Amino acid sequence: MSVSRRTLLTTAAGAAVAVTATSTVAATAAEQGVSDIASQEKVFRSAADYAVKKLRAVAPGVTSFPTGTKFEKWAFSQNGDWVGGFWPGTLWMAYLHTGDEQFRTLALASADKLAPRQNDTSTHDLGFLFYPSWVTAWRITGDDKWRAGAIQAASSLITRYNAKGHFIRAWGSLTDPKDAGRIIMDTIMNLDLLDFATKQTGDSQYLDIATEHAKTAQRVFLRPDGSTPHVFDFDPATGAEIGPNTVQGYSPASCWSRGQSWGIYGFTTMYRRTGDRSFLTTARRLADFALKVLTPDNVPVWDYTAPQAPNDIKDASAGVVMACGLIDLASAAGRPEYRATGLRLLEATSRTCLTTKSTRADAVVARCTRNRPAEDGIEISLPYADYYLLEGILRVLKPRELDKAIDLSGY
Repeated sequence: MSVSRRTLLTTAAGAAVAVTATSTVAATAAEQGVSDIASQEKVFRSAADYAVKKLRAVAPGVTSFPTGTKFEKWAFSQNGDWVGGFWPGTLWMAYLHTGDEQFRTLALASADKLAPRQNDTSTHDLGFLFYPSWVTAWRITGDDKWRAGAIQAASSLITRYNAKGHFIRAWGSLTDPKDAGRIIMDTIMNLDLLDFATKQTGDSQYLDIATEHAKTAQRVFLRPDGSTPHVFDFDPATGAEIGPNTVQGYSPASCWSRGQSWGIYGFTTMYRRTGDRSFLTTARRLADFALKVLTPDNVPVWDYTAPQAPNDIKDASAGVVMACGLIDLASAAGRPEYRATGLRLLEATSRTCLTTKSTRADAVVARCTRNRPAEDGIEISLPYADYYLLEGILRVLKPRELDKAIDLSGY
C-alpha cells in the first residue's frame, strides 16, 4: 500500500534536524547541475499546466472572490475581503502561461468587481487587492481605467499613515480607536502600490510614506537572530513604541512563517524600488533565519518557533511566497544560492502539496494554514498560494512575460 503525502511529510519533518543557514544556502544552481535544473523546470511546467487545467474547469463558474476552501471547495467573499486581488491575479498568471484569451477576459471581469474598493480607507491591504489585479491589468492592456483606479487605491492607502509613529496602520477604520497603533509584517507587501503611484503621478509622497513605513518596520520587527513577530504596537497618539504582539503567530516571541515570507519578498521589493541597501540587508537577514529553520522537506511549518516546530502543521503558502522572494533576492543581492533554495521550495510544493490526488478540489495548492491560533483554516487551500505558486514558476519559465505584468525592474 502506498504511503500518503501527509504521512511522508510528517515523517520527514519529525526526523529532520533543522539545517543551518550556511549549509542550506551553500547549494548553488551550479552544484545542482544542468540535469537537476532541467528536471525542476519539467516539474514546474507540469504544475503550471495542472493549475491551468484546474482554472479552466473552475474559473468560468466563479462570480466573486475565493477566500479559502471548505471541504476542498472555494468559499467566497463578494467584496474580496483582503484577498480579492489574488483571483484575477491568478487568472493573469494563467494568461501569461498560455496566451489563452479566456483567462484575459475572466481576469478583467474579476478585477472590475473590485472597483468600489479603490476608495476603501479601512484597510492596509489595498496593495494585495489592486496590484495583482488592476496594476497588472494596466500593464498588460494599457487601458488607463486600471491605472487610474490603482492610483486612487494608493491615495486611499496613504490616509492610514501615522506621521507621529511613521507607520501605516494595519487594521480598522480610521475613526475606530481599536488597533489604531497596530502594524503587521504583511503591510510590507502593500507598499509596492505606493511606488507605482509615485512613478505614475510624479508625486513623491506615496513612495516617501512607503519608505518611512519600511524603515519603521525593519527597526521594530527585526530581531537579532533575523526572526520577526507578526505584530508591533505603538501609542497612536504619540508614536511611542509599545512592543511586539501577534494574531496569527504562536506568541509575540515566535516567528509566524508567512509573515517572515512577506518580509523577505517585501523588503527585497523595497530595495529594488528605492536602492536603499538597508532594505536588502534586512531581506537577507530574514531569509537566512528562515533557511536556518526550514525543514528538509522544504515546506514551512506555520510558525517556525512554536513549541511543536519543526513537527507541526504546514503552511505551503508561506513556502511559495518565500520562493518568489528568494528568487528576487538572489538577483538583487547577486547571490545565486538564494535562487537555488527558492527553486527547491517551488519544487517541493509542486511535488508534494498540489491537489492532484483529489477529484473534487477547486484549488491548486493544498496544505496551507490561514490562522492556526484561531483554528481557522488548518491545512486548507488559499487563493494567494495558487497565485504565488504560478508567479514563482513564471519567474523561472517566463521572466520577461512576468516582468511585463508585475515589473521586476530595479530603481
